[in-house]
This record gives sequence, C-alpha cells and structure tokens, in this order.
Amino acid sequence: MATPDPSDRSSAHTLNPEETAELLRGEPGRAGGDNGADTLVRDLEFLYEVPLQVSVEVGRARILLKDLLQMGEGYVVELDKMAGEPLDLYVNGRLIARGEAVRIGDKFGIKLTEVVSQSDRLEKLG
Repeated sequence: MATPDPSDRSSAHTLNPEETAELLRGEPGRAGGDNGADTLVRDLEFLYEVPLQVSVEVGRARILLKDLLQMGEGYVVELDKMAGEPLDLYVNGRLIARGEAVRIGDKFGIKLTEVVSQSDRLEKLG
C-alpha cells in the first residue's frame, strides 16, 4: 500500500484519528521534516475552520419526573456543586478546562483557571 504524499492536499482530508492525534502532538511521521512546526501548521490549517460546540456547566442534578412536571417560574433546582466551585468548560462534550464566571458587559463569560493537559485531551479525541 502506497504512503500518501503529504503535499497532496486531498489526502490531508482523510486522516484517521491516530494520524490526527500524531499531528496534534507534533510527532514525526506524516508532518515530518526538519521544519516540523511549519509543516504541522500547514497540515492542520484545514482544521482551523471546524466549528466546535462549547458549553459551560454550572452543576448537575437528578430529579424525579413528577418534579420536572411540577416546575414553573420560581422553582429552584439544587445543583451538585457548592457556591464558589469552578465551572466546567466542555468542547464537543469533553471536559477541557475549569474556571470562574465573569461578567463582560451584559454577558457572562468564563475565566479559565485550570486547563486539562494536552495529552489528556488527545487521548479523548477518539
């Protein structure tokens, strides 16, 4: 079986998960060469425009169906986190970081205080 030509842009769109993880780690192989960083950036450029779903979780709760059906304005759902605990930041359903809520004008944001290590994020790609 022939090895794909790294300069062929069409083959860059058919990377399997192992090759993608290898590229993201910056390991030799598909992105090889002496100028590995430049090649890595070029090989990953097609990923830059991939949309990702980002969500922030304040906490979780388990409730009974009867309680769900009784919910209305003013109903309070008790969450499993204590006040002041960090919020969880998820990207495509995977925990990426934790942080604290901040106010930016009329909107809320999250200031990251802890980021999951790059190796842990790569392990969870597949």
